[in-house]
Amino acid sequence: MVYDFSPSRAGEHARIFLGSWNGKLVCDDFAGYKAGFELGVTDIGCMAHARRKFFDLHVANKSQLAEQALHSIGDLYEVERQTRDMSDEDRWRIGQEKAAPKIATLHDWMLAQHDLVPNGSATAKALDYSPIDNNQVEVRHEVA
Repeated sequence: MVYDFSPSRAGEHARIFLGSWNGKLVCDDFAGYKAGFELGVTDIGCMAHARRKFFDLHVANKSQLAEQALHSIGDLYEVERQTRDMSDEDRWRIGQEKAAPKIATLHDWMLAQHDLVPNGSATAKALDYSPIDNNQVEVRHEVA
């Protein structure tokens, strides 16, 4: 785990810092972070940011779709809370047992919902933003 602080959000800072590195990158969806990344960098995204998009949708118009997403994301957070103090191996194993099926269900649900909403809508953006990974990183970047 490495953090790098820069005085601005300019994409050049991330590109310079990462150089030729490749691997999994946990960051928000700001285009400046992603512009120019070399092949081999996997954007993991952050479920906390995705959750916020669904939360905002729910607050704005009591979206039932957003409420369902928030409930499912909450289930993933609960697995994360339960495994926080475990070894990496145990966290991975339990993640595969408990979180992976929830993630698969959430992913399938999101794909189905995406077909029902207009492209470019706030709901579509929330669905598009949501990261689905293999439990190798934390669900939320602030605990990664």
